[in-house]
Amino acid sequence: MGFIKKIKKEMQIIKERDPAIHSNMEVFLYPSFKVMIRYRLAHKLYKKGHYFWARWISQRAARKTGIEIHPGATIGEGLFIDHGNGVIIGETTIIGNNVTLYQGVTLGGTGKEHGKRHPTIGNNVMISAGAKVLGSFTIGDNSKIGAGSVVLEEVPPNSTVVGVPGRVVRRNNAKLPQEELDQTNLPDPVHDEIDALQKENRELAKRLEALEAAIMSPKP
Repeated sequence: MGFIKKIKKEMQIIKERDPAIHSNMEVFLYPSFKVMIRYRLAHKLYKKGHYFWARWISQRAARKTGIEIHPGATIGEGLFIDHGNGVIIGETTIIGNNVTLYQGVTLGGTGKEHGKRHPTIGNNVMISAGAKVLGSFTIGDNSKIGAGSVVLEEVPPNSTVVGVPGRVVRRNNAKLPQEELDQTNLPDPVHDEIDALQKENRELAKRLEALEAAIMSPKP
């Protein structure tokens, strides 16, 4: 795919996924568009061994957009970074196609180990605001990571993950359609557990009241 076609594709992706964009000209002001154009150039230089110039381009892009993408990261087609401030994508990260990231997302490592130390993100994945995915493991295709989650282990395909540390709370075999890419319609396992405990507590209280009534009632 030629450079012009790539630019047109990036513009189309942003217009499709951000309802706040009303014209092609607005796309040129969008941080996601700016950083992806620079990332593609920096990545080419990185693969050719021009590490200094690759990092120079990526660091300039980070200062201008607030989005830091290491030029060594491997990113497929259709990455959309909504707002984007504070997004960090590490050197050995691999991102599939049609992935959506929101502000404050970190795709990072867990220490100073060498080799593959950042996550692999499958196709059609959504990672919500403030989520941290740390370590060398895979987030399966069509999965959804809730806002503020900290994911430290592998996530199977078609899963929804929430919490700190993140855990799978929903799994199905349906592909995640783009119109469902919101950050609010997610399960809340902590709230569900509290509700269950409150229900059990009410039932126990009723049983105690019944026992007290039976004990206090006069025998015939």
